[in-house]
Amino acid sequence: MAANAFLDFLKARRTFYALNGELTVTPARVEEIVKEALQHVPSSFNSQSNRVVVLFGAEHDKFWEITTETLKAIVPAESWESTGNRMAMFKGAAGSILFFEDEDVVKGMQAKFAIYADRFPVWSTQSSGMLQHALWVALEAEGLGANLQHYNPLVDAKVAETWELPTTWKLNAQLVFGGRAAGAGDKTFAPVEEKFKSFGA
Repeated sequence: MAANAFLDFLKARRTFYALNGELTVTPARVEEIVKEALQHVPSSFNSQSNRVVVLFGAEHDKFWEITTETLKAIVPAESWESTGNRMAMFKGAAGSILFFEDEDVVKGMQAKFAIYADRFPVWSTQSSGMLQHALWVALEAEGLGANLQHYNPLVDAKVAETWELPTTWKLNAQLVFGGRAAGAGDKTFAPVEEKFKSFGA
């Protein structure tokens, strides 16, 4: 059945922490995938509040150096080793996708549709989550590995300054990607019966 091919990609998506700098596709192909997903992932009222920055090579390294410096200033010295190892692991990958929402767009929708004003931030976050998942699945379908991180808002100001981004872009998540240096861990599931109900079938 047609949906099974799509579901197979969803099932294959895993969290790969051990990544290297080898890409199974060109940077141009990664950019193409990101642009296509960015254009076609849905958003409430077609608000299109998602924004994305893709970092390769030295620019990717720079992001994780910023994150490392930021964390080193606040993580206790006795706890730093494990944190530093995680930062080195992420830096060792090929690239990072930074996910933002444009707060100007959200505020504009709140002003235009005041009756739903309290919902637009939630809907914007939901759209961002769909984009993150879509790109995670798509990159792994191309043979890459990826893992999703959240070092915002700690690094927000420095990221905006470093890449001269609009101040209205609010950082939501970071998808680290690269070659698969090791397999993913086992995936466990709660019984589907605990999470599913159906009526009227």
